[in-house]
Amino acid sequence: MVAPVVTLAGVGAAFAYVGVVDPNEPGHYPVCPLLRFTGLYCPGCGGLRSAHAVAHGELVTALGANALAVAGYAVCAVLLVVWLVRAVRATPTRITVTPAWGWALGALTALFTVIRNLPFGSALAP
Repeated sequence: MVAPVVTLAGVGAAFAYVGVVDPNEPGHYPVCPLLRFTGLYCPGCGGLRSAHAVAHGELVTALGANALAVAGYAVCAVLLVVWLVRAVRATPTRITVTPAWGWALGALTALFTVIRNLPFGSALAP
C-alpha cells in the first residue's frame, strides 16, 4: 500500500510544482537541448506547458502544447488508480508489456515527432 501512495504523492507534488511555477515564463526551466541546437521539436517539447495546463484544468491548451504528453498523463493516471485499488484489495499488480506494444509506442512517438516538425503538422507543435 505504501508504494502506490508514495508514487501518487510524488506525481501530485510534481504536477503541483509545475502548476505553480509557470513554464511559459522564461528562466524557470531549462530549454530543450534538441530545440536549442537544431530547432526541431522532440516528443517531449511542450510537455511542461501541457502539465501546467492540465494542473489548471485547461485541457484544450494542454492538448495544444503536447497531445502525446496529455495521452501519457491519462494512461499513467489510469495505471496509478488500478495499482492503488489493487493495493487496497491486497491483490498483486502485474502489468506485462509485450515487445509489440513497445514497438507500437516507439513508432507512435517517432511518427508524432516527425509530423510535428513538418509544415502540415504545425498544429502538433507547441
